[in-house]
Amino acid sequence: MPQQKDIVKIAIQMPGAYPQLIQLDQKKPLSAVIKEVCDGWNLPGPDNYALQYADGVQTYITESNRLDIKNGCILRLTKAPGRCAEDLYKGIQSSDSDVRCDSLKQLACVSTDVTFAQEFISRNGHSLLVKIVEDAHEAPLIMAHTLTGFMELMDHGIVSWENVSAVFIKKIASFVNATVLDASIQQVSLAILESMVLSSSSLFQQVKQEVTLERLLSQLQVTNQQIQTKAMALLMALLQTAGHADRQELFVFLGKKNLRQYIYKNIIHSSASVGDEMAHYLYVLQSVTLNHLESRMRMPLDSYNQDQREILHGLRQAAFETESENSLSHERRRSLCAKEFKKLGFSNNSNPGQDLLRAPPGLLALDTMAHFASRYPDAYSRFVLENSSREDKHECPFARSSIQLTLILCEILSIGEPPSETGSDYHPIFFAQDQLLDELFCICIQLLNKTWKEMRATQEDFDKVMQVVREQITRTLSSKPTSLELFKNKVNALNYSEILKLRQTERLHQEETLAPPVLELKERLRPELLELIRQQRLNRLCQGTLFRKISSRRRQDKLWHCRLSPNHKVLHFGDVEEESETPTIESLQEKIPVADIKALLMGKDCPHMKEHKGKQTKEVLALAFSVTYDVEEYSLNFIASSRTDFCLWTDGLSVLLGRDMSSECMRSELETLLSMEIKLRLLDLENVPIPDSAPPVPKPPSNFNFCYDFSQAEQ
Repeated sequence: MPQQKDIVKIAIQMPGAYPQLIQLDQKKPLSAVIKEVCDGWNLPGPDNYALQYADGVQTYITESNRLDIKNGCILRLTKAPGRCAEDLYKGIQSSDSDVRCDSLKQLACVSTDVTFAQEFISRNGHSLLVKIVEDAHEAPLIMAHTLTGFMELMDHGIVSWENVSAVFIKKIASFVNATVLDASIQQVSLAILESMVLSSSSLFQQVKQEVTLERLLSQLQVTNQQIQTKAMALLMALLQTAGHADRQELFVFLGKKNLRQYIYKNIIHSSASVGDEMAHYLYVLQSVTLNHLESRMRMPLDSYNQDQREILHGLRQAAFETESENSLSHERRRSLCAKEFKKLGFSNNSNPGQDLLRAPPGLLALDTMAHFASRYPDAYSRFVLENSSREDKHECPFARSSIQLTLILCEILSIGEPPSETGSDYHPIFFAQDQLLDELFCICIQLLNKTWKEMRATQEDFDKVMQVVREQITRTLSSKPTSLELFKNKVNALNYSEILKLRQTERLHQEETLAPPVLELKERLRPELLELIRQQRLNRLCQGTLFRKISSRRRQDKLWHCRLSPNHKVLHFGDVEEESETPTIESLQEKIPVADIKALLMGKDCPHMKEHKGKQTKEVLALAFSVTYDVEEYSLNFIASSRTDFCLWTDGLSVLLGRDMSSECMRSELETLLSMEIKLRLLDLENVPIPDSAPPVPKPPSNFNFCYDFSQAEQ
């Protein structure tokens, strides 16, 4: 008898027949299941049939994937993959062009299934497709189906791309290089070449020799977005797979052809929106191009490098007049240089190269400073002189700020990080502007000086200013400015006061949007957690508690024990002799049926408190409670040993009487549980593995001397 978990209820369809509703036994061989289905429709030869999903991706059901079948799935009885592969193999070789076309069209569809692909390839079907391509005698529609089927078969990795012939590569490249050809053929040909390039370096070289890069660039101008995307994909594959020398050669060629402006004009600027796949390739191109700066970013300044030292001194000379410098003595000249490097904002003014040992940003910081000084000399001089002449501790250090700003720009532009496989966050401004990092730096260093003054910052506020500047840049870039001028206008409009307003608005909006869901979640959790507390209270009553009887003669107080029966229907109680004893429920002679309890009284309303009115302290009153039973003529009177016991028993008795719990302990515990549960529910558990089973319980310790008796503390 199969277990219930091994049974899946499914429907099976077949064209021209009523569906069968069956209970699929996952322990039964698939061949036996198919035989039963065939018998239900009186179909001979069950070996010629297979099951596949009727909806979505119509995958064949095999022994390896059958456990993915869920209750309610709809399957279809269809040709077995081997029989289907054999029929299509014969159809492709038919002398009738219509039969060949239909067979290849069907092949392009079913080749996505790995089970079919294995059967077709085992019959050497992929070689048949290669021959059709190499011969190139077929009509465009048949050729398009052939290439699509071949691509789908190769995607499974059953056959290596290394096995394709040079003739085949030349033919596919000719489809790409052709100026006039069916668009569907060019599209799938570009995809085939991309897969070849990504598969091995030897195929990269063959494709690089056969494909005309000018033609590849011209395909970025076509109106067909799918061809644009596939052309960009092949271009990115060539760049990513190339070795250092080949990549440099490609970049030189693409630089001469103004690839970025090409893309900006024909893809970004001319399209209302860029598709997800194209956005990914634009992101990859941006990342690969900017990563050319990584070597400079990782390289610290070499104090013995004459060229680097000259650039450093060039920064100083561009900012300060040094006409009579050559006539000064060595010591005087050295002192003057140190003074001017200090005004430039270097921390180590006697050896400013020490400030540039930090890598990243390394030599990139020197490059960006030199670019600013040479490209915008007036703005550079104004920045340095304005701050070097201040004596109120509000000067903005140019060199220190430049080094940190360069690092921030490297982080924002992800320089030095490999492109993500799913990334799509490209900056349109990258394709509209050469030397993006340098030009962004020139705008942002002036923005930094402006923000510094708006914040009335001192040297102690340096990190705060840099945080604001980072926010100004990231917010502006997130709006996807399409030109440097637009970026400049937007980032300067986003002054410090605007940043503060945006932060406040976002904070309020976050509170508004988060509060209702959290409150709603609290309300949904409250009943469940209240029930948890109720069960804990009843369990505590079932465990029982020792109580003291207060004697009017001030003698030694007597002890008595009270506990609730496991079925929650009777209160058992009775006197005990020693405090250490925990009497069994059978030894407690007295009992009160819960159904007979009429009321729960607390504090001064209790009968035993009224009898001794004026004699009891506030502490005793706070711990007293009673239950009345029968016709309220009798009562069972309690004085708890601690406030905790009082709360536990009054809550538990309230639950027994069908009333709401009202103790402060209950409210505190409920808030604690709610807070903990909400924090757990709001945890970001993405990519955090959660075990299916609880971790093993550790072995008991050698002794329990560390155990603390909380009951003593409560008393």
